[in-house]
Amino acid sequence: MAKTLELKNIHKTFEAGSVNENHVLKGIDFKVNKGDFITVIGGNGAGKSTFLNSIAGSFPVDKGEILLDGVDITKDSAYKRAADISRVFQDSKMGSASRLSIEENLAIAWKRGKKRGLGRGIRKQQKDMYQSELKKLGLGLENRLKMDVGLLSGGQRQALTLLMASLVTPKLLLLDEHTAALDPKTSQMVLDLTAQIINEKNLTTLMITHNMEQAIHYGNRLIMMNNGRIVVDVSGEEKESLTVPDLLTLFKKNSGSEVSEDALLLS
Repeated sequence: MAKTLELKNIHKTFEAGSVNENHVLKGIDFKVNKGDFITVIGGNGAGKSTFLNSIAGSFPVDKGEILLDGVDITKDSAYKRAADISRVFQDSKMGSASRLSIEENLAIAWKRGKKRGLGRGIRKQQKDMYQSELKKLGLGLENRLKMDVGLLSGGQRQALTLLMASLVTPKLLLLDEHTAALDPKTSQMVLDLTAQIINEKNLTTLMITHNMEQAIHYGNRLIMMNNGRIVVDVSGEEKESLTVPDLLTLFKKNSGSEVSEDALLLS
């Protein structure tokens, strides 16, 4: 199967050489096949966010290689990687512009990775496409194209941000605890939309979550991090039959330490 992403011996240390030196990623070797939907879980300080930030280019790595579709992107900036890697953050305000309308935000997303010219606004064909994509969300946003995004609720805005991230199919979609700031009902709505969009577009995805049940339920593969390393990596039938106690047992066996579900939920 074709590999979309490959990490080879990735290391990342913050404040190297100081009393506050923190070696966060410790030799990560990791391969992602095209179409994988991988959930990422781990306790506070496990290295989850640094892991995603290193892939996105927000944090340059100290050692190792990052390959996207076989091309070495290790030294590429986050801006350059953004043409192929989309990201949705925990804060819904980080993925969209509050003072622009829904259609203007979608127009910006539609131009991702394309050359920008001096076009005459948003054409009818584009608007029709935006409405068609928004309708799939089931939130009525297709009838509010002129509304400023800042007037949307947190759940509506995160759903829009998710649509923006996938409007031009990325090689890789990164979801950084993108439902953690939402109430349980809204979180579930956004997660269901997430699964729907990923399945419809066959998006290769990494999703950090702080919820073990979500990590087990969604996706075809699960990895669990601890102390800067991947200590659990399950997929296929093994993942489908996994329970929370099973996952905690696997974690203890592979890492030599224990973690409670509460510790993850609070991290």
